[in-house]
Amino acid sequence: MRKEKPVSLVLENGVVFHGKSFGYEKPVAGEVVFNTAMVGYPESLTDPSYSGQILVSTFPLVGNYGVPADQIVDGLSAFYESEKIHVSGFIVSDYSFEHSHWNATKSLSEWLIESKIPGIYGIDTRELTKILREKGAMLGKIVFEDENEIDFHNPNTENQVAITSCKEVITYGNGKKKICLVDCGVKHNIIRCLLKRDVTVIRVPWDYDFNTLEFDGLFVSNGPGNPDFCDTTVENIRKFMETGKPIFGICMGNQLLSKAGGAKTYKLKYGHRSHNQPVRMEGTNRCYVTSQNHGFAVDNATLGSDWEPLFTNMNDGTNEGIKHKTKPYFSCQFHPEAASGPTDTEFLFDDFVNLIK
Repeated sequence: MRKEKPVSLVLENGVVFHGKSFGYEKPVAGEVVFNTAMVGYPESLTDPSYSGQILVSTFPLVGNYGVPADQIVDGLSAFYESEKIHVSGFIVSDYSFEHSHWNATKSLSEWLIESKIPGIYGIDTRELTKILREKGAMLGKIVFEDENEIDFHNPNTENQVAITSCKEVITYGNGKKKICLVDCGVKHNIIRCLLKRDVTVIRVPWDYDFNTLEFDGLFVSNGPGNPDFCDTTVENIRKFMETGKPIFGICMGNQLLSKAGGAKTYKLKYGHRSHNQPVRMEGTNRCYVTSQNHGFAVDNATLGSDWEPLFTNMNDGTNEGIKHKTKPYFSCQFHPEAASGPTDTEFLFDDFVNLIK
């Protein structure tokens, strides 16, 4: 009979949820957010955009298909979105202690313990999600009965981009056209989507002066936290705009391109973190279902006269992308490369590469 250790989630408003541990047993603190995906927990847990956050899965059953091998193919993880788990903790309603899948090599519990990430099950995640939806993004902490109390911690007060970005220049592929990818916490599937289109990808750290390199197009990646920490990146983007070469940004990249164009960003009350956010392409009645993970947004009212919105969120009307009116610069706030999906908007990678070619 299993004897899981009692563990609690404490929210900053004083609400406490009691559960049992299925991960590493250590107290942690961070921002509590939720994800609505039915599948894809290996990808979500390794998404750098969750750095500093305690992730809640709204789907009730988690762990039933285990965890795939940590396999590296051509310098990229075959099944993950980065080289490690980035969430601070994982909270689920019902953890499956039995798993079965053709490429599973271990259980989710084993993976969390190896990675020293706490996990809680037996939590009423429906009630927890309702609280987060009503109050907005909240700080929280995971504590054990025999552990010393820890303080709440807001990850948005730190430069999460610097924490998750690569530390040196890395090159992938051997296509004729070269793309410089500014790594603000990039998901590996973004690099895979670019490489499928026969290009060379030069991945550089977030604060690297990429204007010293020779390449054909600039890509600004997703990433965690507050875009205001990335003024160095914004200035480098602004300088690159003088070349007139194509620019494409995703998620954090949308925010940084917007800031380079003179716009402002702000903290969302809830954030968008789900696999089913509807967005509409401006000037059309075409609506796409998208995967999203961000806590900040671009203020459309601050866009300069040379810029215009490209996509709009149909739930709350917030910005989901911008484009320049005359030059080949565009971005989206959602994830067209999303793993485990949807991939309805992956054509944006084709648009970017075709602009370069």
